[in-house]
Amino acid sequence: MEVSEKSWVVTLILAIFLPVHRFYVGKIGTGILYLITLGGFGIWYIIDIVMIILDKFTDKEGRKLKR
Repeated sequence: MEVSEKSWVVTLILAIFLPVHRFYVGKIGTGILYLITLGGFGIWYIIDIVMIILDKFTDKEGRKLKR
């Protein structure tokens, strides 16, 4: 499987402290929705952090994040 040039650690830090991790990995459309809905009313926020921790979060091309 191809690996993204985007860092897993940076994505996790951005997801926890600044809700801009989706922009970082290139998911601009869902990033805008994420901000407008305040992280899907908190639910999307938790799901994204869990997905990143479990290494299931991908970049816009569907590639795993670089560890």
